Amino acid sequence: MILKRTAEVRLKAWKENPARKPLIVQGARQVGKTWLLKDFGKREFDDVAYFSFDEQPEIKQFFQTSKDVNHILQNLSWVHRKPIVPAKTLIILDEIQECNEALNSLKYFCENAAEYAIATAGSLLGVALSRGESFPVGKVDFIDIHPLTFMEFLQASDGSLVSFCDSILPDQPIPEFFFNALVEKFKLYLITGGMPEAVGTMLEKGDFEMVQSVLSNILRANSLDFSKHIDRKDIPKIDYVWTSLPAQLARENKKFLYQAVKPGARAREYEDALNWLVNAGLVHKVFRNTKPALPVSAYDDLGAFKLYLYDVGLLRRMSQLDPIAIREGNRLFTEFRGALSENYVLQSLVGQFEVTPRYWTSGNRAEIDYLIQYRNEIVPMEVKSGESIRGKSLAVYNTLFKPTFRVRYSLKNIYVDNGLLNIPLFLADHTRRLLEARLENLRL
Repeated sequence: MILKRTAEVRLKAWKENPARKPLIVQGARQVGKTWLLKDFGKREFDDVAYFSFDEQPEIKQFFQTSKDVNHILQNLSWVHRKPIVPAKTLIILDEIQECNEALNSLKYFCENAAEYAIATAGSLLGVALSRGESFPVGKVDFIDIHPLTFMEFLQASDGSLVSFCDSILPDQPIPEFFFNALVEKFKLYLITGGMPEAVGTMLEKGDFEMVQSVLSNILRANSLDFSKHIDRKDIPKIDYVWTSLPAQLARENKKFLYQAVKPGARAREYEDALNWLVNAGLVHKVFRNTKPALPVSAYDDLGAFKLYLYDVGLLRRMSQLDPIAIREGNRLFTEFRGALSENYVLQSLVGQFEVTPRYWTSGNRAEIDYLIQYRNEIVPMEVKSGESIRGKSLAVYNTLFKPTFRVRYSLKNIYVDNGLLNIPLFLADHTRRLLEARLENLRL
């Protein structure tokens, strides 16, 4: 099954940019980086020269013994068994974090061989860079690849519904026929998540057990990375943090607690393990905001944060929530204290906004799930996992800070009411567009 990715637009823009630099495609393991680059190369170039430092470790020597890009290209051409032609061949260097010299060589490709199109990928590149490895600062372009969004899932499942979603505006209620159809598709997405193999398995086979197996295998592969890429003494700590995440998110107050990792655990003992998971792209770290002002990063409480998984389907599988919940009304949204809905919304926001979301609390009075910095506005966002929208947090925040507008995600239809924009959960991927529409209305 061909899964159309929105990142293809950014790849094409990179190719056509006259000031193009070597490209680094980042993302967690199995989110589709390699497939995306190969597919793009087949469609947009005459040839693709693919090399993997994991599958072909011997090619590391080309970069370790020379910084001359012409010499490196000659060696790669011999391995490829045909010439690598400037502007016509896409060179792909996969798992580049396995060869620091190759990573560093991107500087010389940028300076001395800019006519060549070279793209690299690495699932653990963030981990490698966090160790202080040399890096060609200012000599590369970046694209981050995340799990499939719900809209990408919907494109593969029912493209006509995607077109309909693109037309929705904040002040136009969604007809019940389309609303119910989108809710059912969204339930299916919460089962599979956005890992391409899981999505493809569900849409091609329609078999929940096969999806369960795929997700289990991905979780096992992530655990194997712990033992493959870190010191043996740190493996148990990372495993403790990783396996604690469902329990952390199942609490009403989802602030990360080291005591929930292991009785008696302290921050200084597990901080490196937690940071490894962040750098590997396996978790998102959301800091508590102490003051909703610009820039939001200046008001982080570094000692208070929440951790979310990079994919909602993997979170569901780790939590052992059975897919049968899809048949039980809205239970899939409300079980697990709404953690699936909250994790899903965060995934969607991370892909749309440049600044990472924060959360905000006011003692025991109120908690705002996410604060987004957008166009010099601080937008408070609340996630409700069902149709019940009771809660005082947004009202408390509004009284204190008078934001331009507020956002609530729920299973209610879209509407605007006195500065509050209610977005159905399944439209979270359209948050940026809907906010822009509201800003345009305010300017008129």
